[in-house]
Amino acid sequence: MYNGLNRPRSQDHDEIRGMLFNSFEFLLFFPAVSLIYFLLGKNKLRNPFLLIASYYFYMNWKPIYAVLILTSTILTYACGLLVEKYAGDKRKQKAFLVISLILNFGILFIFKYFNFINESVFTVLSSMGLRWTVPNLNVLLPVGISFYTFQAVGYSIDVYRGTIKAEKDFLTYALFVSFFPQLVAGPIERAKNLLPQFHAEHRFDAEDVREGIKQMIWGFFMKLCVADCISEYVDAVFNNVPNHNGLSMIMATVFFTFQIYCDFAGYSNIAIGAARIMGFRLMENFRQPYFSMSIKEFWKRWHISLSTWFMDYLYIPLGGNRVKYGRHLLNLMITFLVSGLWHGANWTFVIWGALHGTYLILENVMRKFIYAPKNESILSKVFSTIVCFTLVCFAWIFFRANSISDAFTIVGKIFTDWGPLYTNIEVFLYGFTSLFILIIKDAKDAFNLRINFMHSQYYWVRLVSVVFLISYIMLFGALSGGAFIYFQF
Repeated sequence: MYNGLNRPRSQDHDEIRGMLFNSFEFLLFFPAVSLIYFLLGKNKLRNPFLLIASYYFYMNWKPIYAVLILTSTILTYACGLLVEKYAGDKRKQKAFLVISLILNFGILFIFKYFNFINESVFTVLSSMGLRWTVPNLNVLLPVGISFYTFQAVGYSIDVYRGTIKAEKDFLTYALFVSFFPQLVAGPIERAKNLLPQFHAEHRFDAEDVREGIKQMIWGFFMKLCVADCISEYVDAVFNNVPNHNGLSMIMATVFFTFQIYCDFAGYSNIAIGAARIMGFRLMENFRQPYFSMSIKEFWKRWHISLSTWFMDYLYIPLGGNRVKYGRHLLNLMITFLVSGLWHGANWTFVIWGALHGTYLILENVMRKFIYAPKNESILSKVFSTIVCFTLVCFAWIFFRANSISDAFTIVGKIFTDWGPLYTNIEVFLYGFTSLFILIIKDAKDAFNLRINFMHSQYYWVRLVSVVFLISYIMLFGALSGGAFIYFQF
């Protein structure tokens, strides 16, 4: 059913052929790494072994990529040591931090944004009758570069702020930047959470193994049975906009809303579960976001590691909400414009970020000057959830569309061009069944319902639930190794 890589749009990105979580290679690699890790016991070779395994994992995409992650690691490691060394000299500390930021973001700019800026300048100048002859760079976007760059830069800033001590051991720090479960698509970890764990002794813990496996299974279900299943319908509509009507556009948009959630949250669950099996605790990255009653709440539940990163390292340094009200609203917009650009070098991402910035500004103004709900009724909460979900769906159109032109065509058709719904019986059958299971699970977690399956107190319920989910994945999951969407960012 799944027919390959689902990209939101064509990009200058190397074909993703590496060791995907949903590949046979990873199903051999991960148990072997975990087994050797525990067999090493208290041996000092544990961290070096994990570091080698992590670089091997990353180099499966393209070996040359390792040079970039190593460069970022060396730069931020040296920055941390120098900032700590000159603790009494704020000017030197700031100088070293600025150098680290410029070099790291400079690498990110060259590989991810140079061609986008160059083409944008060319378009603007051409429209004015001016020439612009700077050629594009013939470079490929390294997998996961935005994730590990933000993680390493966050470490530099934390050392500068004095919230953590600089890591003295280079191999341990290199492992922090490249830890394979969360290397290519997060969660974007904080040094204060993950670094100390590499200094701790992790013994084999049966409970951690059981819970980690369960979380990985759920992650595989989200990816293989939901995201990869409905992606076929999404691609058929979004990649052929002129031949579909508004009703099909609505269906494809709703499907994409769940596709991107299950694709990314599925990856996060597999990463968090894999790390837990080895005794590591990674931060939660998703918390049933589509049950949010406001856009503000949505961003507390969606891609939590990134939204909190922007909160701590961009929004608050800009002044957050501690400034004049107009500046506060501007800070919100700037943060989400940058967030949109982080996701990709394309104006569709910028518009997606601008939409969420606009949503938050309007939400903020309404609560401040018009209506600030206190004790809402159940009906009001349901209505708020539906409105929030609709706004999020609308913004996803621009995220997924292949171009701005396509995005506006889709929006236009939704309001003006209705007709027979494009149907795909196989996708509808498997997709809606899997979505039903997903929504039941998310509703249970979101509202703390006393319904337990894989975590029931009864052994036979846990066993039947796990066997059912594994069987369902094997029977109905798309097992052809589709890449994860967020690997492109």
